[in-house]
Amino acid sequence: MDNLEPVTDNWYEIDNAAEVSSPSLLIYPDRIESNIRKLIEIAGNVERLRPHVKSHKMAEVVKLQMKYGITKFKSSTIAETEMVARCGASDIIFAMQPVGPNIERFFRLKKEFPGVNISCIADSEEIIIKLSEMARKTGLETGVWLDINSGMNRSGVAPGEKAVRLYDRIFDSPMLVAEGLHVYDGQIHDKDFDIRKKVCDESFSQVEYLTDELQRDVGPVKIVAGGTPTFTVHAMRKGVDLSPGTPLLWDWGYGSSFADMPFLNAAVLLMRIISKPAKETLCLDLGHKAIAAEMQPPRVNIFGIRRYKMSIHNEEHLVINTRDADNFRTGDVMYGIPWHICPTVDRHDTANVVVDHRVTGQWIIDARRRKITF
Repeated sequence: MDNLEPVTDNWYEIDNAAEVSSPSLLIYPDRIESNIRKLIEIAGNVERLRPHVKSHKMAEVVKLQMKYGITKFKSSTIAETEMVARCGASDIIFAMQPVGPNIERFFRLKKEFPGVNISCIADSEEIIIKLSEMARKTGLETGVWLDINSGMNRSGVAPGEKAVRLYDRIFDSPMLVAEGLHVYDGQIHDKDFDIRKKVCDESFSQVEYLTDELQRDVGPVKIVAGGTPTFTVHAMRKGVDLSPGTPLLWDWGYGSSFADMPFLNAAVLLMRIISKPAKETLCLDLGHKAIAAEMQPPRVNIFGIRRYKMSIHNEEHLVINTRDADNFRTGDVMYGIPWHICPTVDRHDTANVVVDHRVTGQWIIDARRRKITF
């Protein structure tokens, strides 16, 4: 493969690499802040933003966003929700329908943080009933968003009669507040913006029809729409909140796919050559345990190598074949951008913070744990 990331400077290099173990994750706060400013600029209003925290799972990144006036967030686990609540955010959507013990955990969390509006999503009448029962039992009025399936077929209910019935059920349930519609269209990945917008608009038209019908029955209905690929499309709509997550750190997958999104890579993997076992062959210490491996190779864009091919990827090892192998020595430090940053961050307990080309400390990736307190 070709190295697709045009590198015009060595912004990612650190001067004290000898002090940093490998493999490790490097985080660049100045670039994160640049991405936050761009999010706000695209949204046009900080109040419209509800960034997803699953990409970074770090309290420090939440606090950087709060510094710019972002107070609403979205999460995928109870641990992520707790992390954000402890940062002092005002509003959090737990964007996973709570089932089993997570229903009780969700309400324990709400009780611990009474000053935070912690809501959840639902697409099942059975779960709506259980949420209402628990809300009455605990005395905690609870916001519920109806999860809409706009074509991804992962979760949610399709716009139509059933969606109307479920929303009315939330609206009429004791101690529940019908917050609005949660619409995630993660199936839309067209690289061309015009095509992506057309597909997104066609999908969202059904949601707009549903919203109009609901508003005639129950009054105003809020909408939280999209993730990252459709962020710039939904930003053009009025009255829609936005929940991108990946732009905070950015990655090679989205960076090479969506030219309309002007975000900076703010997370880099540091690795080392641990062996040169054969001609034109390098073995790096970037195994499955350090980078997301759910995508087809190549899974990392390694800087400084013009062409290479992944031949082996195991738990601890990444073997690549390259004609540039003679340019490197065993022990050399290398840097790369992961294809998919979200599950890559989840492989690491801490991130090394880089300021002015030096690692100056570490941020704990606290919400990679399945349980913090609750």
